[in-house]
Amino acid sequence: MELREGLPVRNEVKAGYKNTEVGVIPEDWEVKFLSQLGENLIGLTYSPKDVKEYGHLVLRSSNIQNNKLAFENNVFVEMELPQRVIVKENDILICVRNGSKNLIGKCALIDKKTEGSAFGAFMSVYRTDYSNYIFHQFQSNIIQKQIDEVMGATINQLTNKDLATFQIPLPPTKTEQTCIATVLSDADALINSLEKLIAKKRNIKQGAMQKLLQPNPDSYREGWEVKKLGEIGECIIGLTYTPENVKESGTLVLRSSNVQNNILKYEDNVYVDSKIPEKLITRENDILICVRNGSRNLIGKCALLNGRAIGETFGAFMSVYRSEFNGFVFLLFQSEIIKRQIDEHLGATINQITNKSLNSFEIPFPSIEEQTRIATILSDMDAEIQALETKLEKYRKIKLGMMQNLLTGKIRLV
Repeated sequence: MELREGLPVRNEVKAGYKNTEVGVIPEDWEVKFLSQLGENLIGLTYSPKDVKEYGHLVLRSSNIQNNKLAFENNVFVEMELPQRVIVKENDILICVRNGSKNLIGKCALIDKKTEGSAFGAFMSVYRTDYSNYIFHQFQSNIIQKQIDEVMGATINQLTNKDLATFQIPLPPTKTEQTCIATVLSDADALINSLEKLIAKKRNIKQGAMQKLLQPNPDSYREGWEVKKLGEIGECIIGLTYTPENVKESGTLVLRSSNVQNNILKYEDNVYVDSKIPEKLITRENDILICVRNGSRNLIGKCALLNGRAIGETFGAFMSVYRSEFNGFVFLLFQSEIIKRQIDEHLGATINQITNKSLNSFEIPFPSIEEQTRIATILSDMDAEIQALETKLEKYRKIKLGMMQNLLTGKIRLV
């Protein structure tokens, strides 16, 4: 299946359509409360003593990734389970309470393999005969707007009473509902296949890095040396600023949120209006590194600075590594060679690495010619992965357009 751009959305009400609480929909469609179409179930409350290495899987927020079930961070309990907390195939699992407001409402459809598991107290299950259709409504702006209205500015929680009052547009026949769900599920399948291909390419790149960068210090090829980062460059501590310095415009402060998958993103920016020391002005090919974060998994994530990022600054929880060999060193920061040393310096409790630690990290260091050869091979792999990620982002945007058109009846399939 190939995705195509959706038709432009029109604001005026044309013949055959009507205004409703959820927007303009076809005249033969209805607006229904979720309570009219199914039921919301409350999740399992358990104590730390119930948690075991085996037993009943308890589905939590971490078991939902990109609206799909994920099983990389599981919790099991050994206890008597009420029937109401056991999921069935086609239940919609919903995150209803979380420290991160952005995660409220994320959901996944329970499959046959996961049927029989339990779900936790910060989750809810919506059970309905219309699950394949309503699952896509949960990913749409229609329900997301209602979630935002209920939560307001401070509350990071949806109650089952809240969910019951949510409204959705519903096509008049099961056939039309099924057609819409099928088209959107096909789009999901295409996106999922592209995600798997990107993951495969990343794994191939990691394998190539292991081989090309010679991770074993005792088996360097001829002409390679062991160098400390402090010997070939310097680490620079980021800018400390106050809330009073933050403005709507000024100098961009690069932070952890600006680094995603080793590339720069500009979706969550902070600007300051203050005098920036010359040393803290970013330069071409600086390596921006996260050195302090509430999540230890983010320590060490990095990006190579270029384009828009040049001439800006970086925050106090970040560091910049500056060296004439940064094209090669940047690859090492993505490898197990430096990741292992980060883990050793972090220890069990500290979510921070100092510039002193960074400067002490040892790296394999080949000739300039060898560095160039390795960087070229891995950069070509990066370019292929980046092209696939650009395609993936395009497909996701197209699917959003399809949802906007199909779930409100702007485009009819039957």
